[in-house]
Amino acid sequence: MTWNDRFLHLFDTCSAHYQNGKRDYDAWFSAADLQLLEEIGYKTREFFDFVEDFCDKQNPAPSTALLIAAVRRDYFHSIQKRLKSDKTLTHDELPTFGDTLNDIAYLPRILAKARAKLRGELDPDIMYSCGGDLNFLKNNGDIHPADFLRQVWASGEDDQKLAGWVAAQTH
Repeated sequence: MTWNDRFLHLFDTCSAHYQNGKRDYDAWFSAADLQLLEEIGYKTREFFDFVEDFCDKQNPAPSTALLIAAVRRDYFHSIQKRLKSDKTLTHDELPTFGDTLNDIAYLPRILAKARAKLRGELDPDIMYSCGGDLNFLKNNGDIHPADFLRQVWASGEDDQKLAGWVAAQTH
């Protein structure tokens, strides 16, 4: 079974746990499951957040969670050479909801979250692709969260390049 099939199977299994009232996500994962998450640069809490949002809101879908995981996995393998970062982006370091970049509100916040997601540096209480992120992406050209992550990766540290790309999506 390839990693993506294992990911989706795990997503289904964990969704069943969640829907059956089993909310202690640390008890969801077998040694093989933890190995899969390790191989793709994922943390149990971020996996739980996608399962929880899907079960409670039906969004993001498992396929979206998989595509986001694929970007993180690719970055983890090709850029980080499978070495985890020891940094963590905390709530105090996040731009506020009202901060703007090129007059685009919320862009600095989602950009910081996306960069941290790529590097595996999100604090467990911060989720990339939460409701606020999805609302931003929808209102700015209906951008897919995985496409945004890839664009962040391609833009590197060039905030203006990314802001220009986001602006172009709305036209």
